[in-house]
Amino acid sequence: MRAVGIILAGGNSRKMHELTAKRAVAAMPIAGSYRAIDFALSNMTNSHIQKVAVLTQYNARSLNEHLNSSKWWDFGRKQGGLFVFTPTITADNGYWYRGTADAIYQNLDFLRKCHEPYVIITSGDAVYKLDYNKVLEYHIAKKADITVVCKELEPGEDATRFGTIRMNEACRIEEFEEKPMVAHSQTVSTGIYIIRRRQLIDLVEHCAEEERHDFVTDILIRYKNLKKIYGYKINSYWSNISTVDAYYRTNMDFLKPEVRNYFFRELPSVYSKVSDQPPAKYNPGAVVKNSLVGSGSIINGTVDNSVIFKKVFVGNNCVIKNSIILNDVYLGDNTYIENCIVESRDTIRANTRHVGENGVKVVVEKNERYAM
Repeated sequence: MRAVGIILAGGNSRKMHELTAKRAVAAMPIAGSYRAIDFALSNMTNSHIQKVAVLTQYNARSLNEHLNSSKWWDFGRKQGGLFVFTPTITADNGYWYRGTADAIYQNLDFLRKCHEPYVIITSGDAVYKLDYNKVLEYHIAKKADITVVCKELEPGEDATRFGTIRMNEACRIEEFEEKPMVAHSQTVSTGIYIIRRRQLIDLVEHCAEEERHDFVTDILIRYKNLKKIYGYKINSYWSNISTVDAYYRTNMDFLKPEVRNYFFRELPSVYSKVSDQPPAKYNPGAVVKNSLVGSGSIINGTVDNSVIFKKVFVGNNCVIKNSIILNDVYLGDNTYIENCIVESRDTIRANTRHVGENGVKVVVEKNERYAM
């Protein structure tokens, strides 16, 4: 095996507001039955990378539960496997992960024990499909020190929440700005990097000596003129879910047939942990248009242009439009929900109305279930 994988899933995004109050961004549910990290894990296993480490710290319980068995992504092998690393207190370290480079530094033992020559670093909060072997071949052909996978955003899309990149004709990165106030380029880093394992160990150790903790600002940006850092452009679907609007948009994209077919019908597949739920039940009077409905749901009302996750109960005369209803939500009779994201395990009382007037509204209700 030529490469080992590292998935950085420890981040907490304040731009997700209440949605990350009880889970990590990488554990956010996507498209009815997946979680955000499934896409990175599936890409790893489809690229025949058998050893993958997931570095997680913030609100990790939900993510750990999801990753409790590696067999769903076919990592249950004699060689390799799926490793989940949370910060541990050791004789010479008592810190949380203070940044992406620090997270790798605290788990350098894992990298030292590996014998694969390359490391593929990716984030756990993006929805995409990519064969990492093609990037690795490009990395070797270019004789690069680091390869950054990048994507050209559509004109008008906000590039300021990403690292923006400018490359020369040979695709070598000349400028790299992390989350600039004004974006001078629509080419953004997707947070997927390939680097030699020995090189990574050296760079990260050097960072730690200087009390620097961030992979992008302290390695990529500082070394961009010293090391040969190249960009690899992808043209396929890629979406990051680190803000409420981006999360909403990404889920809504799955209502488009071309996106749905690309992820669900075309090989290679995307895998996830299987939960044995009965298929969705549509009672008489239910009207469902252009929606994804997860298994275990019971629908009595009207659902239009929405994504309904697993085990959701929709009461009589309910109307749900352009909304995302997360797992295990109970919607009482006559509720009206439009342009909202309803947090999982919520109980929405009968005759309630929630409408996202300016943008998407996140609904979190702490009602007792089964109360009369």
